[in-house]
Amino acid sequence: MKYFLEINYLILAVLVISLLPINSIAQTKKIKRPSSRVGINSVDRFVRESFELYDKVYMYDGYAAAGKPLSDDDIDVLENALDDLAGLSASAPDVISDTQGTGALKQAKATLQINRSKKALKYSIKTGKALLAGEGKKKEPETEEDSGDETTTNDISSEPVIGNSNGDTEVSDNRNVSDNLEVYSKFDFVPGDKLIYFDDFSQDFVGDFPSKWNTNGTGEVIKLNNVEGNWFEIKAGYYMYYIPLLDQELPEEYTVEFDLLTSGLDGQTSGTAYLEVSLDDNDGFRLGTDMAQASLPLCQYMARGINIQNKENNKREIYTNIGADIRNDILNRPHISIAVNKKRFRLWVNQRKYIDVPQLVPEKKLKFMKFGVNSLKDDKDRVFIRNLKIAEGGVDLRRKLMSEGKISTNGILFDSGSSNIQPQSLGIVRQISQVLLQDESIRLLIVGHTDSDGGNDVNLKLSKDRAKAVKSALVNIYGISSGRLTTDGKGESTPVAENSSADGKAQNRRVEFIKQ
Repeated sequence: MKYFLEINYLILAVLVISLLPINSIAQTKKIKRPSSRVGINSVDRFVRESFELYDKVYMYDGYAAAGKPLSDDDIDVLENALDDLAGLSASAPDVISDTQGTGALKQAKATLQINRSKKALKYSIKTGKALLAGEGKKKEPETEEDSGDETTTNDISSEPVIGNSNGDTEVSDNRNVSDNLEVYSKFDFVPGDKLIYFDDFSQDFVGDFPSKWNTNGTGEVIKLNNVEGNWFEIKAGYYMYYIPLLDQELPEEYTVEFDLLTSGLDGQTSGTAYLEVSLDDNDGFRLGTDMAQASLPLCQYMARGINIQNKENNKREIYTNIGADIRNDILNRPHISIAVNKKRFRLWVNQRKYIDVPQLVPEKKLKFMKFGVNSLKDDKDRVFIRNLKIAEGGVDLRRKLMSEGKISTNGILFDSGSSNIQPQSLGIVRQISQVLLQDESIRLLIVGHTDSDGGNDVNLKLSKDRAKAVKSALVNIYGISSGRLTTDGKGESTPVAENSSADGKAQNRRVEFIKQ
């Protein structure tokens, strides 16, 4: 009887095994993921990301043995994983160097985990390449013709920027594809009204590292033909950060704005290329135990989405990729806007809001801002920023206008020396229109102000023209009766700050709205 039962159990086991998917018994023995953290941020991140990619590749391990073909989605997963693996593998020497100076036990544990991660990366690269080789040549990136996107671009990346430390540059003509103010008519970003930091790099010499920044890498101020002003070129590197030197800590509620310019991005740009914007609890060159980060994709051969993550008490609570195709925006000098209202984090690219997370910012106060770029090819893929503005506030200006009878804002921006409103400024104009639509008895005086650059007469006329431009936007975009609005300009005659610095000039370039 016992012998009979053993035979039955053996037959049952054979039947169960035969019913399992073929690839489940053909797979290589899986490398075990470390179960605990080391306590060194860069090492823990390297280990985590290595095994996340390893898991993506390992799931296909038995496909070849089973004769199962890869679907288009499978190929996309593997191609993206290989791009990520290349960048992560390149960072291994830097991660190893971070273990120096730690205790012997921590260093030994870190070394073991790094070695295990490197083994996982080696397997992933070898297996991924072998699987893709079996599917034929890697897919070519979509062209504009077959991508289904009818939007045409006139972008700086169509020809490389050629520059040196003397500012001798050549660049193709560049225009923002979102020049039309109507596109921004529903834009709801409202910049803060108390300036904390502003840098357009006008005070820096071309070829120098900007004076109001710090870094553990390198970078320089560049001047480009056909693109206004000085730009700060940020270089790519793992765990390399660029930190604005703030005179005060970031408050609970504030806004951040900057212009982004790229060159050389194309179908060969890495899928892991991102511009990272981080809010952090420290001003060092590692991400802190409390942080919030948004990463804008620079990849062009496919839409990579905007990545967001945070850490609270050194524990990651949120790690998400928001589906977004911003490839066209990235090539066309986008304006990036961020609003932080305590724990809430919102991000706009041009007029469109992509991120609105109510609990992304940790409870602990995040005092500093950091920028970083990953996975760009040196002297080919290039990233520049300009007009970084950080301002306290970003709250509802409608209530302030109703309660106090007037508001003054430097958030309405104009082209240099012009009365052309920059479209990303329409969030404020929209709020003013809502006050006027709510109470039809209200009449407003709109007053323009300038900084001291240029002659008195020129600035006086410019300030009057800018006030008229704001009135025109209220009338033509938001349908406000022109009879309810009057305009005036004071030129440079009533400054609110010194005109000797970029910060002071930015504060003086303002528009007032006064109830009549």
